[in-house]
Amino acid sequence: MITAEQLKDIKERTEALNRYLDIEGKKIQVEEEQLRTQAPGFWEDQKAAEAQMKKVKGLQQWISGYNGVKTLTDEVQLAFDFYKDELVSEEEVDEAFAKASAAVEALELKNMLREEADQMDCVLKINSGAGGTESQDWANMLMRMYLRYAETHGYKAAIANLQEGDEAGIKTCTIEISGDYAYGYLKGENGVHRLVRVSPYNAQGKRMTSFASVFVTPLVDDTIEVDIKVANISWDTFRSSGAGGQNVNKVESGVRLRYQFKDPYTGEEEEILIENTETRDQPKNRENAMRQLRSILYDKELQHRMAEQAKVEAGKKKIEWGSQIRSYVFDDRRVKDHRTNFQTSDVNGVMDGKIDGFIKAYLMEFAGSAE
Repeated sequence: MITAEQLKDIKERTEALNRYLDIEGKKIQVEEEQLRTQAPGFWEDQKAAEAQMKKVKGLQQWISGYNGVKTLTDEVQLAFDFYKDELVSEEEVDEAFAKASAAVEALELKNMLREEADQMDCVLKINSGAGGTESQDWANMLMRMYLRYAETHGYKAAIANLQEGDEAGIKTCTIEISGDYAYGYLKGENGVHRLVRVSPYNAQGKRMTSFASVFVTPLVDDTIEVDIKVANISWDTFRSSGAGGQNVNKVESGVRLRYQFKDPYTGEEEEILIENTETRDQPKNRENAMRQLRSILYDKELQHRMAEQAKVEAGKKKIEWGSQIRSYVFDDRRVKDHRTNFQTSDVNGVMDGKIDGFIKAYLMEFAGSAE
């Protein structure tokens, strides 16, 4: 049975969210933004109209999210009062409190995602490390983990490119994940993921260590301005491999985009390579590859801003994007994040997409420090 102190705490956190989110201000803002949608000729500029509707929807989601939390918190108070009159059981009070706590925590977490890119969809790319079949199998396991995470959270996940491993697993894959704040929640997955297990591919049953890298970039839409130099683009086409019948072998629907990028801040040059085999329609694959290029260039600008901010806030903990971030030790039943020290023994759950604990710990430690 919850205590009066616990009840007071959750009510105070709910009130604090009301202030942090400026719910009253957002209600006024929604009315103002909705008036703009009623202007004559609003839909004449399709792109601007869609951006405006997206803005309204975003504000409404914050308001409805808070209203949901407030309702659940009020139900806890009601259940607590009813318990005194013996109208409900202890279990019912505790159940109401658990629901309200989860809702408050989820909204508090979402409130940390304030960067422009946080609310965007994302592109998640997985590359297997050195080690052949072992690391390719590990990359495949990570792909399944993120697909399950997306499915559990109601996100849409589309595999934009997939290269099968030589014997098992995958060499690389690119997944586009669409949904509210997909990038905000998954950005902390950026880095090297390390697996330690008794290998099923080793006849001696030795303990093996494998690595795979994960890159997460925001998937930008047409409302974001990105400078792409057309002269720096070159295209190749190739026949897609994998399932799909005879059409796959006859039609060069796969596209390979090469972009010669020069960093405007450092002058360093690099070639950005993007492959897309998402559809059998070559023009559509070209369009998808260009969208990914825009996302990568946008992310490079984002990383530059973050690096500049890190210099200003030198006293704050630094985020090492490219370093080893997490170890999955199967025989010890342990998954540990090296940045936050969050760990769990539920290895099977993690590999089935239950990574919310890691995401929450990362945001609690790093997202809040970006204010």
